[in-house]
Amino acid sequence: LPACRDSKLFIKDLHFDEVPVRIYLPRVPSASKRRGVIFFHGGCGMFGSIRCYERICRYLARKSDSVVVSVGYRLCPEYKYPAQTLDCLTATVHFLKTAENYGVDPDRIIVCGDSAGGTFTATVCQELVNRSDIPKIRAQVLIYPFLQALNFNLPSHQKNAFTPFLSRERAVHFILKYLSKDCSMKEAVLAGSHVPESMNLKYSKWINPELIPEIFRVGYKPPLPTSFLPQVHEETKELLKTRLSPLLAEDAVVCRLPDTCIITCQHDVLRDEGLLYKQRLKDNNVQVTWYHVEEGFH
Repeated sequence: LPACRDSKLFIKDLHFDEVPVRIYLPRVPSASKRRGVIFFHGGCGMFGSIRCYERICRYLARKSDSVVVSVGYRLCPEYKYPAQTLDCLTATVHFLKTAENYGVDPDRIIVCGDSAGGTFTATVCQELVNRSDIPKIRAQVLIYPFLQALNFNLPSHQKNAFTPFLSRERAVHFILKYLSKDCSMKEAVLAGSHVPESMNLKYSKWINPELIPEIFRVGYKPPLPTSFLPQVHEETKELLKTRLSPLLAEDAVVCRLPDTCIITCQHDVLRDEGLLYKQRLKDNNVQVTWYHVEEGFH
């Protein structure tokens, strides 16, 4: 469908280095350069589109008086992982380089996304920390992001295991589908059998129920030990790479990330990933704003 008309916005469909985008520009002239927002939609890399997020992006552009770029990254299974992340990265770099063409201050651009879009946001910001040839991203906004595939037995996974729309089982099913993996490995991944003990020990300093505030751990029961399955680990190695699990990035990367806003929801299996990332960022002296939706769902 074409972009809808809006009395307050110019809306254009463009391509940023072959990646389709829809750009929302306020009609009222601005005395100075505007802020820019790059938006990645959710949908686990398989669902969603620019069209689905039309109202949200229009609302963001109008309410914040910003130029919003909605990125139409390619979806799997037609386009294999990591095409989705690479498209988001390509569109972001293009906009950072050309922002002034759209009346945007290149030093006032934020990246934003919900669910898998939050994953892409976190990954793009991490992958750009060492780039000196383009402006720095001013801030990132992560809306109930997916941030790690190491541990699916955190308190929020247990508490919200059967909560619509995103149950614990469905979350792992979607991730395996996204990676074009055999979904019969789902139970092994849910149990944690895809992670070698050495890796569990290494990352326990960052992914650990004890790091989650006590108020969110009510009723939590530590899972029973499971045996490591090397063949499952071999098949699902991508789950533990920072491109899919940005919570596993080293401190040398995390400490260089931009100011961050994290939004979590109480009735969401992914709630604790946002809480853990918030703590990691704070520990690395990154400024974090946290907003928790007490009655919110994924």
